[in-house]
Amino acid sequence: MRHRMRGRKLGRNASHRKAMFRNMATSLIRSVRVDEDDPQRPRVPGRIVTTVAKAKELRPFVEKLVTIARRAIAHEEAAAEYQVNADRNTDEWRTWRQSEQWQQWANTIAPAVALRRRAFSMLRDTEAVDVLFDELAERFEDRPGGYTRIVRLAKVRLGDAGQQALIEFVGERDRVRSRRRAAPVITEAVATESATESEPSAVEKDAGAQESNEEQS
Repeated sequence: MRHRMRGRKLGRNASHRKAMFRNMATSLIRSVRVDEDDPQRPRVPGRIVTTVAKAKELRPFVEKLVTIARRAIAHEEAAAEYQVNADRNTDEWRTWRQSEQWQQWANTIAPAVALRRRAFSMLRDTEAVDVLFDELAERFEDRPGGYTRIVRLAKVRLGDAGQQALIEFVGERDRVRSRRRAAPVITEAVATESATESEPSAVEKDAGAQESNEEQS
């Protein structure tokens, strides 16, 4: 029986698969923040190209990370009430640091810090965690799931002809589904007007009758 055998092995052992998904997720998340001066910047932000099988296995891994980042928003907003806008190591900051208000802030922000540490343990990349919590969490704050999509590519991979696909975050370059044009509705007034316009008048009927009689004579 295939107990606990869910997922694709992709020709790799467990540690290799874990490292591969970590690197792919890091590349996907870091591609969201594009530096225009970087000559190696991605052509399209928030997108990477891989095989179909890898994209299908990477998708739940990335979406779990986005869900973790979304959960931290509520704790950060609640902790902002007790925070003081002062530079570190200033007199005002030291006073706040020794006050009870700081203790309330620390207790409120603790779940958000734990979520960041959990995301870092999965990615092991500081910049990717910053992009995840600062940009992607805000983008998908009101979206309960479905943060990525997979699009198959017609061009196969050079070398082994593997089926390629791109995986990207939704919300950018989304297609707008065109609405179907409704059939025109003919009302009774319009039907009556069209019928009267199509029928010849009495004068036209008399003129036509006279022309026919002249032709016969």
